[in-house]
Amino acid sequence: MNHLLNKQTQFVDLGLIDYQEAWDYQEKLFKETVDLKIQNRKLPATDQNPTPNYLIFCQHPHVYTLGKSGREENLLLDQEGLGQKHATFYKINRGGDITYHGPGQIVGYPILDLDNFFTDIHQYLRLLEEAVIMTCTDYGVTAGRIEGLTGVWIDGDDETKARKICALGVKASRWITMHGFAFNVNTDLNYFGNIVPCGIDDKAVTSLAQELGRPLDIKEVELKIKAHLADLFEFEWV
Repeated sequence: MNHLLNKQTQFVDLGLIDYQEAWDYQEKLFKETVDLKIQNRKLPATDQNPTPNYLIFCQHPHVYTLGKSGREENLLLDQEGLGQKHATFYKINRGGDITYHGPGQIVGYPILDLDNFFTDIHQYLRLLEEAVIMTCTDYGVTAGRIEGLTGVWIDGDDETKARKICALGVKASRWITMHGFAFNVNTDLNYFGNIVPCGIDDKAVTSLAQELGRPLDIKEVELKIKAHLADLFEFEWV
């Protein structure tokens, strides 16, 4: 079987889960896929096994994460302050700076072998953004991109009004991805006041609930973004 053609993808809903626990789970799937890929290269094509693909959705208790290119001073809380906010802090191995995860936010972790799809990290990031943009459109909210910045923005063409609704931060090795996106749906945006989000100090943060003036059924939003990701990547669910 030619593993390059495998678009079968397993969807995993972890619900509300501790950040470290979800990170460990990602690392396990990531390592298993890398190991299989290395093993396949030692075998004739007829004996190779297809590499799996996963799409993980979850929510996290209040947590701040700092990417490997980030600066710790972008976290504006000390240990005591973190305790008062019932929040934790992790330095992690994705790209990007600091961000916040919490209840009411859809966090997506695709563990994909891009050899099964396309070997282009920029295209990968753009498709993750596009799925969020399309989901916002489903709710009558116009979202888009800002040149030179990752993520999804509202009023991105107006520097005074631009506000981020979804952050991206990924890692890829041997074309296998981990980490992903954080889409603010019913998120408590006050928690972003304790950081310089993504190291960008002149842009605001928003949520779908804030844009619409009402809370949303987060499971309904998950179904929409999952469907858009499936269309864009041509996932075959297993």
